[in-house]
Amino acid sequence: MSAFDILFLSVALAMDCFAVSLVCGVVARRFTVCVTFRMAVLFGAFQAFMPFVGWLGTSHFSKYLESVDHWVAFGLLTFIGLKMVKDSFSAEGDGHHVNSKSIMSQIVLAVATSIDALAVGISFACLGYNDVGQLAMPLFAIGVVSFLMSLLGNSLGVKCGPSLSKRLKPELFGGALLVLIGVKILISHLAA
Repeated sequence: MSAFDILFLSVALAMDCFAVSLVCGVVARRFTVCVTFRMAVLFGAFQAFMPFVGWLGTSHFSKYLESVDHWVAFGLLTFIGLKMVKDSFSAEGDGHHVNSKSIMSQIVLAVATSIDALAVGISFACLGYNDVGQLAMPLFAIGVVSFLMSLLGNSLGVKCGPSLSKRLKPELFGGALLVLIGVKILISHLAA
């Protein structure tokens, strides 16, 4: 793969990170360096790690992973999204809302947005990447671009959040967007 191909692939994989981070920023309504940085690190790390797992498991488990990865991503994103939609209609102070600031929520979102990257790892094996050294540059690029896109998405979400929250409920908007991302992942894999 050329450097341009690696960059293009990295941006394509990072778009889900950007969208989910944007939603989390809108819902949070306030920029917190620690929370935003942790989310970006988790998103970047999982986006870089999942292709490695796909590459590593190609010889043993690829047919099993490839057949369900899109369903797992769809299920996780839809579950979180529908919970957020439900929470948007409940009382403000009931304390049962999805907390995009919690590390568990961020890990679930990082896994959900990176599951489709397993297929990228499988394609790396098919393209002739035979050792870990060959994967270093693509995985590094995927991780860094996902990290940066997550930071950008969260920052834009926080910045746009106050104006959006005046027009609509951020949890409703965010939940619907997460469900749509899950549907997009499912359709793109089923149509392929």
